[in-house]
Amino acid sequence: MKKIVAILLAVATLTTAFAATKSKGKVGISMPTKDLQRWNQDGNNMYGDFVKAGYTVDLQYAANDIATQISQIENMITGKCKVLVIAAIDGSSLSNVLATAKKKKIQVIAYDRLIMDTDAVSYYATFDNYKVGTLQGDYLVDKLGLKTRSASDPVYMEFFTGDPGDNNINFFFGGAMDVLTPYINSGVIVCLSGQTAKAQCATLNWSTEEAQKRMENLITSNKYSPKGQKLDAVYCSNDSTANGVTNALLSAGYDASNFPVITGQDCDIVSMKNMLKGYQSMSIFKDTRTLAAQVVKMVEAIMNGTTVPVNDTKTYNNNVKVVPSYLCDPVFGDLSNYKELLIDSGYYKESELK
Repeated sequence: MKKIVAILLAVATLTTAFAATKSKGKVGISMPTKDLQRWNQDGNNMYGDFVKAGYTVDLQYAANDIATQISQIENMITGKCKVLVIAAIDGSSLSNVLATAKKKKIQVIAYDRLIMDTDAVSYYATFDNYKVGTLQGDYLVDKLGLKTRSASDPVYMEFFTGDPGDNNINFFFGGAMDVLTPYINSGVIVCLSGQTAKAQCATLNWSTEEAQKRMENLITSNKYSPKGQKLDAVYCSNDSTANGVTNALLSAGYDASNFPVITGQDCDIVSMKNMLKGYQSMSIFKDTRTLAAQVVKMVEAIMNGTTVPVNDTKTYNNNVKVVPSYLCDPVFGDLSNYKELLIDSGYYKESELK
């Protein structure tokens, strides 16, 4: 009898423990690649927050290969994920696989990059990408004193943005160029290459190597050098392109005493180290912990059948629908405030930037 009671008690204990740890549901997270630091941070932040909130998580990285990402999403669908959080490699490549998700009533949150050409996207979670561009543009205006310069004393600038398949470049590059174009038109900014259109400035896969090659070509064709043709600034939409530009400039003989003003985005470790060395001027800080926490709130609302928190219902049209969005606020970081933004907040350890 005692043995039976003991067994029943053990079963009851296990049942209680199981009930206490039972998953709220399965969430699929599809990230583009591990090659960029920021996607590792985004993935890890969301994974940790979802697990802490009681969800089972399937986190996959697609090695910047579209077919791999589609296959991984297909597996998430067959694996009975209830919500998919997707940072698309190519925003227009997922229509078919997401049509399957919609048939199975799986809701989709586009993460950071808007997914285009499909009605299967339920929500979009990102930072205010237009503001990212305007912050970069405003920084260049202030740093280079553009408001008080004239065409007789111009600044020489080149321009880099990201992957042409990433809808975000329309906002990053568009925001920056809305600020800078009047100065180009008035002759205060001179771009010797003439490459100021988005297609001319795009960088496939946001690749550091591709940005470096293009900058090397611009240096050669326009004779930029510390002792030759002046180069005052290079607008870069993010840190991976900024790193490529920086590599090319260092190879061309530039150093901290004469380095052009370089913009960036993401506050990646490599770029922050470059900033401390005098090789990059600023980067936009998008605290991925904030975005991850917001996505968890959105998923919780979806799972509970309550109103999903959004703060923009007009801006992000994916060619099929205006996608309800939540926009987090970006800020710029430079040598004047990086410790407060990154070290004091616990985003990085100070040792990581040495």
